[in-house]
Amino acid sequence: MAELIQPQSNNDLLAQIKIVLCQTSHPGNIGAAARAMKTMGLKHLVLVTPKDFPSDEATARSSGATDILETAEVVESLEEGVKDCRLVIGTSSRNRALPWPMVEPREIKAILQKEATALPMAIVFGRESTGLLNEELQLCHYHVNIPANPEYMSLNLAAAVQVICYECRLLALELGNSLQSASIDEEVGSERKATVKETEGLYKHFEAVMTETGFFDPEEPKLLPARLHRLFAKAQLTEAEVNIMRGFLASMNKHIKYQSKIQHNNQQSGEE
Repeated sequence: MAELIQPQSNNDLLAQIKIVLCQTSHPGNIGAAARAMKTMGLKHLVLVTPKDFPSDEATARSSGATDILETAEVVESLEEGVKDCRLVIGTSSRNRALPWPMVEPREIKAILQKEATALPMAIVFGRESTGLLNEELQLCHYHVNIPANPEYMSLNLAAAVQVICYECRLLALELGNSLQSASIDEEVGSERKATVKETEGLYKHFEAVMTETGFFDPEEPKLLPARLHRLFAKAQLTEAEVNIMRGFLASMNKHIKYQSKIQHNNQQSGEE
């Protein structure tokens, strides 16, 4: 489990922000995104199953930000890429069937001021043509939308990364000291937010119990998984709250097995 780094400067805060690119088609966009990150002081790039990487084109388009490319983390799924994060914000320009908390880039500052223990965090970008899948957006606590010209909202991936990285730099310059104070307060009482790995573990446990009781049919999930993910995202669960819920679900598992055993024994007695 990743440990919360106590922010001592804006550089420390920026070091706790991941830029995650999902299934990037054009390697040039990866290089341009790395350049955008470096100009704003961000270093942690995560690539989810990129089509072409490493790539000479990515190196060329990075314009010297090769250190970002060389240390980029390549993963097989978004869940893997953000598993240690306590706050995940997904970029989205489309209206979804199920509304999700939507913010503009500068509202991230208010989120971090309110939830200073929600670090490290990730900002996730989707495919050039289709953006993020609904299943990927369900891993996010918030969706962020860049308020572009409504008559022409076609923003290049690297340009979108540049806008977000600029806002990250501004909030790091403004929040460095306040987050340091908040981290000190956290040591004397408040609880850390759960990581994506912990929250997804809770969701999968929840789904298994719902399936076992007959409340949930995996063959016809409808919107139930999305609604539960949205519920957990809104709750911004802490580690302690996740542990309480997991303990309760474990007790339900135990009770279900006990009742099943009694029923089985009664059936055998009846047959005799």
